[in-house]
Amino acid sequence: MRSAPVLTYMADVLAGKLSTYAFPGHPFTPGTGGYGEIVGVGPGVHGLGAGDRVVINPHYRAPGASAEPAQILIGLTRISPDSAPLQAEWPDGSFAEYAHLPAAVLTKLPAGLALPVPALATFGKFAVPYGGLQSIGLAAGETLIVNGASGNFGSAAVLLGVALGCARVVAAGRDGGALAEVVRKAGPRAVAATLVGDATRDVATLREASGGGAEAAIDLVGRAGDPGATLATLRSLRRGGRLSLMGSMTVPLPLPYGETMINDWTLKGRFMYPGDAIGRLLGLAVAGMLDIGAVDIAIFPLADLPAAMAASARQRGLQASVLTMG
Repeated sequence: MRSAPVLTYMADVLAGKLSTYAFPGHPFTPGTGGYGEIVGVGPGVHGLGAGDRVVINPHYRAPGASAEPAQILIGLTRISPDSAPLQAEWPDGSFAEYAHLPAAVLTKLPAGLALPVPALATFGKFAVPYGGLQSIGLAAGETLIVNGASGNFGSAAVLLGVALGCARVVAAGRDGGALAEVVRKAGPRAVAATLVGDATRDVATLREASGGGAEAAIDLVGRAGDPGATLATLRSLRRGGRLSLMGSMTVPLPLPYGETMINDWTLKGRFMYPGDAIGRLLGLAVAGMLDIGAVDIAIFPLADLPAAMAASARQRGLQASVLTMG
């Protein structure tokens, strides 16, 4: 391992404050994703070898032809009860000097990519929203609304929407200062829309910012206690619009049945991203279309994990905390 990202909620996870996360039943090494160099491969591994530089994807699905394979986030949680055996086989994550990982979660870096070691740990920040945008078929030239754009994944979604060719990307949320900074880094095709919590006003704000309505939207709110912003995002879509749900909410989402039907809206839940996502993001970075360098990175040595978790919990927008291992 050379570098690994620290999730904004990692301290809460390890403290047992988030009951939906399920650890192995024994001591384990946490840590999701990152960047490293291969020191050795096991039998049956092809296309990867000692010395290769790789980006790690923590989302691992059980191999085989099952329609619903067991899945885990390596170093963080199992996803469903049937994934306990898979987690038992691969319990340990990336907060270590050496990691033992399945070959399927590694993506080799292209020869033309030259980024600092800490920046190479931040691709997961972009891979999550990429999964949502891919699932709703985002197309170049469309207008995209990103709800939760001042957050960890939402801020990355704004940059990603620009990189994927959107005509306009609306960065929506309630932290106007953080939204302004995200839009500044995203460039002239991004605009901010500050929400105030009033349903009528927020819909009007989003529709105005999107030029009369958007073809696509992604919702990346984190543990929201109020569905208002998500519903305002839905109601800001044009007829036939698509909404990707990738955040989290502590209350039910009251779906407007009649409006959804009449407007031909599509709501699509998406967990994580396809296996080729990091490779495609690497391609965008090599081509100069996705500016990974826009992420403001706070660097901590592995021994300072507690400080890194504290810093990560405070970060907003295009900020990240990264551990380095020498």
